Amino acid sequence: MKKLIVDVFFSTVAAFGLFFVFALPTQAQDASAALYKSKCAACHGPDGSGSATGKTMGAHDLSSTDVQKMSDAELTTIITDGKNKMPAYGKSLKPDQIQGLVAYIRTLKK
Repeated sequence: MKKLIVDVFFSTVAAFGLFFVFALPTQAQDASAALYKSKCAACHGPDGSGSATGKTMGAHDLSSTDVQKMSDAELTTIITDGKNKMPAYGKSLKPDQIQGLVAYIRTLKK
């Protein structure tokens, strides 16, 4: 009986562990995708290639090789401080949100 209780306990712990390993990254990705849609897509387009408005303002194609070869630190700096006509988001977004946007931008590569 004691072995059964221990086995059930460890099975339950393992199940919760798997939930956190797989569910939390998905929630973070969903949050980053929603943030991208609300803050970035108007200029950079839903797929990162640029909206009509963004293209007239010189928004970079986030799926391009030039952007994708930038380091995470470079992308973080651009999002935080802004660049050219892109506004700075360092005061309105938390560092983990900016990190999530950088990770999301990585999913846009061609």
